[in-house]
Amino acid sequence: MEQRTLMWRIVLLALPVAVFGLFVIWPLVSSFYYSFTNWNGFGAQYDFVGFDNFARIVSDRLFFNAIANTLIWMVSAIILPSGLGLALALLIDSRVPGGSIFKTIFYLPICLSAVIVGQIWIWIYQPDWGLLNTLVGVATGTQSNFAWLAKPATAIYSVIVAWSWQQTGLAMVIFLAGLTAVPADLIEVSELEGATRLQRIWHVVLPLLRPATVVVIALSVINSLKGFDILYIMTGGGPFNSSDTLAMHMYNESFKKYLMGYGAAISVVLFLIAITIIFFYFRQLRKVDEIYD
Repeated sequence: MEQRTLMWRIVLLALPVAVFGLFVIWPLVSSFYYSFTNWNGFGAQYDFVGFDNFARIVSDRLFFNAIANTLIWMVSAIILPSGLGLALALLIDSRVPGGSIFKTIFYLPICLSAVIVGQIWIWIYQPDWGLLNTLVGVATGTQSNFAWLAKPATAIYSVIVAWSWQQTGLAMVIFLAGLTAVPADLIEVSELEGATRLQRIWHVVLPLLRPATVVVIALSVINSLKGFDILYIMTGGGPFNSSDTLAMHMYNESFKKYLMGYGAAISVVLFLIAITIIFFYFRQLRKVDEIYD
């Protein structure tokens, strides 16, 4: 009986393990391999160049520009979706009328693909008839045709707003799940002690939301490192590389300049950054578990 059970386990696990190996492990290993070559992405002709690609990274101005934009993206990914998600969760948890309807409305954007979200916000940012310029025109009493996605000073921040609009619903749901674990009697006691609503949130609710906050922040940072599709749709890393993140820079070097070996080296650096963040994330989770055990 045990042998038969083991056989079925192997059969049922064979396909998902094969798929995981083909689409995750093999590309990962290949990226490390090609990062030491000058492969252009076509054919089998390439030379091993050792650490030349990584040495080039150190002197690549566009790489450090992408690092700076990635940091801006990561900080914004922590502040905007997390802050808005927390505010919405607290509002809905306060038994506001129609809370379940608002919960569904605010969560809907996360169900959309980044391509659709990007296209929606391209229409919103459209210089001539976009919603944003229309509202600015109504508010100022003058016609506005500002090109939000075509200006280096505003391009990346415009995409960040669109991305945050999509991600806020996920943060809201996680915070709502965390709020269900907050004991109601603690809230009642603090209210009887004369604490204001703001004081109850700051001294009672937020400390107990620490596990949910760790999850939201970690997911936001990891998702921001993978952020590519919405940038590709809305700006393509432009104008003048002003919205070029590491993921976008890797794509441009690999598939536009056909420097596949150099692009693989950038992907290795991005992978190491992500692994470092994940390591500290699990370390922080362990500390949280020790506190609440």
